[in-house]
Amino acid sequence: MDDLELKHIVEALLISQGLPLTIDKMLMAFEEKDKPTALQLEEALHCLKMDYEARAIELKKLASGYCLQTKKRYSAWITRLLIEKPAKYSSAFLEVLAIIAYKQPVTRADIEDIRGVGVSSAMLKTLLEREWIHVAGHRDVPGKPAVYKTTDVFLDYFNLASLNDLPSLDI
Repeated sequence: MDDLELKHIVEALLISQGLPLTIDKMLMAFEEKDKPTALQLEEALHCLKMDYEARAIELKKLASGYCLQTKKRYSAWITRLLIEKPAKYSSAFLEVLAIIAYKQPVTRADIEDIRGVGVSSAMLKTLLEREWIHVAGHRDVPGKPAVYKTTDVFLDYFNLASLNDLPSLDI
């Protein structure tokens, strides 16, 4: 298989899945006799990234793999066509999520100390259901409170490759 064919196969895989794909997941699509190396896949991904520079879509590496997406500058047009409007989150909800993202691992009490007010169980439940956070363990103190951390689903949703991509805090 030549490089152009490999690039087209990788592009087809990314388009068909609609979810981020890791190199290992992409390799599963090939029969053993035609399987490229991880390095060959990375080169094909790099070529695709270059191909898309002058287009409305881009190849993005997120926490859970590679995906194709429209460039941010075209979001206004896309949003106008969406039937389902994106969820609106309260400032309190986003504040709790930001505290978890920036201060993790944290307990509910840590979040309440930072905010100065209680955290509703419904808020944490919603974050857990959306899989933006998970219980990463329990603190070894009386009551053994749950310790929360963000997930790769959180990073993917906010278009981040890692927590290092979070905006800096200007305090």
